[in-house]
Amino acid sequence: MFAAEIYMHRFLLSSPVRTLNPEEADWFYTPVYTTCDLTPNGLPLPFKSPRMMRSAIQLISSNWPYWNRTEGADHFFLVPHDFGACFHYQEEKAIERGILPLLQRATLVQTFGQRNHVCLKEGSITIPPYAPPQKMQTHLIPDKTPRSIFVYFRGLFYDVGNDPEGGYYARGARAAVWENFKDNPLFDISTEHPTTYYEDMQRAVFCLCPLGWAPWSPRLVEAVIFGCIPVIIADDIVLPFADAIPWEEIGVFVDEKDVPNLDTILTSIPPEVILRKQRLLANPSMKQAMLFPQPAQPGDAFHQVLNGLARKLPHDKSVYLKPGERVLNWTAGPFGDLKPW
Repeated sequence: MFAAEIYMHRFLLSSPVRTLNPEEADWFYTPVYTTCDLTPNGLPLPFKSPRMMRSAIQLISSNWPYWNRTEGADHFFLVPHDFGACFHYQEEKAIERGILPLLQRATLVQTFGQRNHVCLKEGSITIPPYAPPQKMQTHLIPDKTPRSIFVYFRGLFYDVGNDPEGGYYARGARAAVWENFKDNPLFDISTEHPTTYYEDMQRAVFCLCPLGWAPWSPRLVEAVIFGCIPVIIADDIVLPFADAIPWEEIGVFVDEKDVPNLDTILTSIPPEVILRKQRLLANPSMKQAMLFPQPAQPGDAFHQVLNGLARKLPHDKSVYLKPGERVLNWTAGPFGDLKPW
């Protein structure tokens, strides 16, 4: 889910946009694998990520002159944690921590996007989470297979381990889905993750894409790839690559407070509107824009990121600091972030 940071690095290593002459560079990229810091059972452990990022910035700023001349304004970083460079999976704690101050001038390429949010930096590039292209390709079923499932969802409704009292996880939206529709025959919803998961999505008309700890989810990518109309339940979400993917036309947006009315909302959509959304979802270029394939292919997510970076060029002269001028404070941020790595 967080592997975009690794695949973006691999892509750039062999990309024709890469130069080995720093004087020719428009952008500087530092690969920092913050999401590879995991618990023993493989869960993301973002708490040490600020120290790892600080360490990387300290390394590049003390060995080369390029960071220091702009304080990182011509650098970009991938930060695909739940709340990007706020480095936490719980919103309350992410907001309290805020974006790592050292990154305040850099461009962030991140999966997290929510309007008017502390953890969304102006000028960030929102990307889809990583979903394995080859794996999904092997699960494709014939196009003419009838879509016999009306609404489909597999995943957690309650995250008891991290939210024992309930209601905080997914701001209660997933709990509301379960409580209101667990016995509704139109809704094929469960916590079990069957081996036919990808095939089932291709048999469904609507795929629920509710927020979890963060607004985004790999289900959004999977729904688009498998032609299932995404039902996006995440207030104020900023979706990836809006110039390549007409989200309003292919998806259905439901406010979190309206989850109890999901059955009424979805059954009232006219068949011709459903068919129009399905036809748009069948567009191969739209699917391509959501994927990080190896090797890269024209119009894929890698190229959408490059388009986003290109739109921010040329860098304004104001990004370059005058001699002796400093913008950032190395000691800014929570005390815990300052501990030695």
